[in-house]
Amino acid sequence: MNNLSATLWSQIRTVQNFPKPGICFYDLTPLFMNSIETLTDALIASIPAEQLEAVDSFIAVEARGFVLATLLAQRTGKALILVRKAGKLPPPVVGVGYSLEYGLDRLEMSAELSSQKVIIVDDVLATGGTLKAVKQLAEKCNHEVLGASIFLDLPDLHGDLGLNIWSSLNNQQQPAQDVA
Repeated sequence: MNNLSATLWSQIRTVQNFPKPGICFYDLTPLFMNSIETLTDALIASIPAEQLEAVDSFIAVEARGFVLATLLAQRTGKALILVRKAGKLPPPVVGVGYSLEYGLDRLEMSAELSSQKVIIVDDVLATGGTLKAVKQLAEKCNHEVLGASIFLDLPDLHGDLGLNIWSSLNNQQQPAQDVA
């Protein structure tokens, strides 16, 4: 594990059985409080330079994806597109329904945006349901999806999702934790 990964992992709080039994939640709040520059550096470093040059907009997935995509957009000078849960954006919108670990949901995006080259940005990639839905939504809106920037990938929980995935960390790099 490199120094950057160790620094990032040292500030991620792992919460067992949240939000329901059997789920391990990775709390990124300490990173947001203490290491914004390091976090941003890690996101930028994970995306190939040619993709950063080609992208027009970052798609921010509600909610923690908003934070990460904003960091990328601000650092690179690129635009930001919001993907929100149903009923949170003013019409007209395009929406897709999808399954996630805890049930069913619906995501929406503005229908009034011109076609762009986009990178989807989210915090944690688990089963891939949200990411697949956002990709489908972006394509319905005629955006070209270059790939996805994911802060923490949990590769054992998903297969091939049909797009480039660039991650800063994956849970296979997670240092062993002392258990008392």
